Amino acid sequence: MGTRLKGVFCPHMVPLHQDGSINEEELRRYLDWLIAQGVHGLYPNGSSGEFLRFTAEERRRIIQIVCDQTAGRVPILAGAAEANVRETVRACETYLEYGATAVAIVSPYYYKLSPESVYAFFREIALNSPIDITLYNIPMFASPIDVPTVARLAEFPRITGIKDSSGDMAHMLRMIHAVRPHREDFSFLCGWEAALVPMLLMGCDGGTNGMSGVIPEFLKTMYEQTVAGNLDDARKMQMRLIEFFDAVVFSADFPEGLRSAVELRGFDMGPSRQPLSDKQVVDRGAMQRVLRCILADYGYTDQPPEGCATRTGNFPNDRVEQITRGVIDELKRRGRME
Repeated sequence: MGTRLKGVFCPHMVPLHQDGSINEEELRRYLDWLIAQGVHGLYPNGSSGEFLRFTAEERRRIIQIVCDQTAGRVPILAGAAEANVRETVRACETYLEYGATAVAIVSPYYYKLSPESVYAFFREIALNSPIDITLYNIPMFASPIDVPTVARLAEFPRITGIKDSSGDMAHMLRMIHAVRPHREDFSFLCGWEAALVPMLLMGCDGGTNGMSGVIPEFLKTMYEQTVAGNLDDARKMQMRLIEFFDAVVFSADFPEGLRSAVELRGFDMGPSRQPLSDKQVVDRGAMQRVLRCILADYGYTDQPPEGCATRTGNFPNDRVEQITRGVIDELKRRGRME
């Protein structure tokens, strides 16, 4: 078994060409930047990476590109979720061959399964996988993995951790309490960065955080301040992160806000494979202007030309204010308003 996964793992997006194909050159450039900015690991084919919108062949190609470009600089937690056990095990075999450190496998989705069925699913994979497995609990999208099931699955040496994206701190604490006394090597990763600092303080080893694909240097520093015991600084950073997290996650259908934010850091992410209505296209532009204002506060971008409206923390209202400011600025530019 490998070493316990620690630190901030980035569940990065995949840049696309206008025809929807993978923009390999831009993906490689993006990966190099993430590593240079200090992420502790990469997590391709995660939820933020829109894994369900790619074919099985494309998912394999994404992992191959990431492993090749990373060249051992950071560990790779490869998303290996497929629609059934046989294809998932096949993905595990392939990703080990490519050079991944471990795989993350989401609980079965679409069908709502009982805890016993969830256990049987992961048991079968654990008995046949040649690579270490991180369980992926995301109850908003897939069958939940409850604490007794995690404890049972932790008995399999091949299962070495869990990524929990529920944001439920009590659930995480119960898992740590149930597993860690028997599996000191078991890794607990927080997939909900709005609670990353308190989760780290209560025993988590790190996080798999979509915001690290936009502000990797900030997430890296927040993690390091927390584990170093600089709790005043860590707490301030956590509180500051919440505004950005809420704006990215709740401003549009996920992960469209994330795509807009990554573009503001200088990467051509291309169109989503999920078509957008005309209204969504307009809203996306307004959303991106507000995100640009937030990132300008971090010092990572410049403000939009029309400047930034006062933010209240109510994202819909802030977006309207930013649109209004942009319209007024354009009218002034055209000489139709003083």
